[in-house]
Amino acid sequence: METDKRFRLPIASGGWQFILPLAVLTVVLFLVGWKVGGVVAAGATLLVLYFFRDPERKPPRIVGAIVSPADGRVTAIDEVEHGDFPNGRARRISIFLSLFNVHVNRSPVEARVVSVEYRPGRFRNAMSEASARENERNTIHLRNGFLGVYIDQIAGILARRVVCCCQRGDTVAQGQRIGLIRFGSRVDTFLPTEADVRVKRGMKVRGGETVLAILNPTPPDAAKRP
Repeated sequence: METDKRFRLPIASGGWQFILPLAVLTVVLFLVGWKVGGVVAAGATLLVLYFFRDPERKPPRIVGAIVSPADGRVTAIDEVEHGDFPNGRARRISIFLSLFNVHVNRSPVEARVVSVEYRPGRFRNAMSEASARENERNTIHLRNGFLGVYIDQIAGILARRVVCCCQRGDTVAQGQRIGLIRFGSRVDTFLPTEADVRVKRGMKVRGGETVLAILNPTPPDAAKRP
């Protein structure tokens, strides 16, 4: 769990390998007297800094809440086949991240990481349905008691690298950083079909804060147990 309260720069750690070379290039160009090139490089540095921003987020204290794993816009809410859920069906909520969204991904629930599976693939437009089947992705399986949640980090046309910062056996807090997708992407969240969805298609969401759905923390068959 994230308990370190020390000061930290609000920049995703995966962004420094892009930011530092651009910053150095900016300084060098100004030192050699090429002001136009220096201004362009400085602008590029600021844009990359903006892209990799990583603000703090505070999940709401709502029992059974499942928060958004990413910033962006909800592009689809549907029911799909998913063999890892008890009834073979799952509720899918798709979120598209544009170049202007925060690209840090967060855990929608407090849970244990059951598995992390990387699958290579294509780099289709993340807005298309085909991207959910064919694109490069990272699937994170989270479990808290009877509740299982799956997160698909899906690469897009520009997003050529999916980064995951959790591994099997980790325990993550709700809203904790679990990954990053670089330069435009999509994140799909798979929930039990009985989840009460609280967002609508076209709605803008904030990772770690916006409630996607509410799920009764009591197992569905609890009333039948002796």
